[in-house]
Amino acid sequence: MYLRTEGLTKIYGKGQNEVVALNNATITIGAGEFMSIVGPSGSGKSTLLHLLSGLDRPTKGRVFIGEKDLYALNEKDLSAFRRKSFGFIFQQFNLIPILTAEDNINMPILLDRKQPDKEYLKELSEMLEIKDRLIHLPHELSGGQQQRVAIARALIAKPDIIFADEPTGNLDSKSGSEVMKLLTSTSRQFGKTLIIITHDKKIAGLADRQLSIIDGMVQEVN
Repeated sequence: MYLRTEGLTKIYGKGQNEVVALNNATITIGAGEFMSIVGPSGSGKSTLLHLLSGLDRPTKGRVFIGEKDLYALNEKDLSAFRRKSFGFIFQQFNLIPILTAEDNINMPILLDRKQPDKEYLKELSEMLEIKDRLIHLPHELSGGQQQRVAIARALIAKPDIIFADEPTGNLDSKSGSEVMKLLTSTSRQFGKTLIIITHDKKIAGLADRQLSIIDGMVQEVN
């Protein structure tokens, strides 16, 4: 499922306090593509990710997922569409401390009152090398293992698009490299579009395409 924006703009404040966080961004990301978004702190990377994924509404402009106009949906329908179509991975692992790894992974399915697909969970956990850690609580896992659980959670509902905001930011270089290798190989195997915000040039270089943002202006890196 492709993603397309038209004149996407986000403005905070008014008058002298006005800040243009994102300025007239028009981009297209094809189904199954790996896109990295790079830029200095405060450049608008997270703003763009939040607008693409339905976590924040634009000041103006539109986001299309396939033929669906994302922000034409009401909040209830947008929330349901987001749970079904998008997976999220953040720098903070955001695991629920009192739940096992398996229950954390299945949370998006349970929120929609559906039964988890045990075979798919087994396939994911084997690929992400956490099969023997599913009964453990988050504090019993290493940082790299926690992020692998977060990746499995992002994939469990079989979304079309995975959004990742600095997914290796809290990991050492070795764990970060392993997690990125697993994330990219998993997304490719299951045919998922992958959109990553990163400060790491090595990670950005793994992508099919790169977008650069400076002062809210988006351009593709050739």
